[in-house]
Amino acid sequence: MIDRSQFWIVVVVLGLATYAIRFSFLGLLGNRALPGWLQRSLRYTAVAVLPALVAPAVLWPPVTGGEPDAARLLAAAVTVMVGLATRQMIIAAVAGVVTLLGVPFLL
Repeated sequence: MIDRSQFWIVVVVLGLATYAIRFSFLGLLGNRALPGWLQRSLRYTAVAVLPALVAPAVLWPPVTGGEPDAARLLAAAVTVMVGLATRQMIIAAVAGVVTLLGVPFLL
């Protein structure tokens, strides 16, 4: 285990790092226009974060001991297909959840 002093040092350092990251955009660049290439890059941040959070749970689910599961793979495929077809994230997510919950009943 980590002792209390190390824990609080880590908490304070991470808090300062988080503050510095946010201040760099809000405080230092708040009154200036961002370059076009940076604005284009920042548009893809949210699109990249969600798959990065979901992919490990689909490919290496802890429930199955890290082995890929047919229900999760099918739910991910349905989510992607519905998302591409409808361009609606909520509808795609609901379709994926319905698939994930419904496939075990069919198998």
